Amino acid sequence: MKIDRPEMTNIVVKQDPLEDPQVRDLVALHLEDMHKNSPQDSVYALDLSNLQQPGVTVWTAWMGDQAAAIGALNEVDKQTGEIKSMRTHPDFLRMGIAGQVLEHIITVAQSRSYTRLCLETGSGQTFDAALGLYRKRGFAPCDAFGAYEKSDFNQFFALEL
Repeated sequence: MKIDRPEMTNIVVKQDPLEDPQVRDLVALHLEDMHKNSPQDSVYALDLSNLQQPGVTVWTAWMGDQAAAIGALNEVDKQTGEIKSMRTHPDFLRMGIAGQVLEHIITVAQSRSYTRLCLETGSGQTFDAALGLYRKRGFAPCDAFGAYEKSDFNQFFALEL
């Protein structure tokens, strides 16, 4: 089902307990896509059980009764947050919804007094749109952080807050 471009004021971003079947399906789609487009040892997207761990907060963007996008913030340490599992439903791509979720996560990170917001992502055409979004918002390449290890596939970015 293709959706006409919504009025962006109709998008509601809210914290999510991951109980709605649409949200669970979106998380499953995200993981499936990561496994298709990433080396197996480079899939760091979180599944439902990991997204429900302490230190991880999840938000979904809704247009009416449809889950349009998801994003999560993981606390690496008291000064550093990490963006996890950003994904837009295919019916809502290129409508600016991911940007709204990203801005919400940045605002929350600032309210938590984080001084740095990091992310790990992959390489290749599948990741180009996300990379464009992060770069446009001011994220810059950085070294591996947390438990991540640099590989030929993954990339790391940070935004100083």
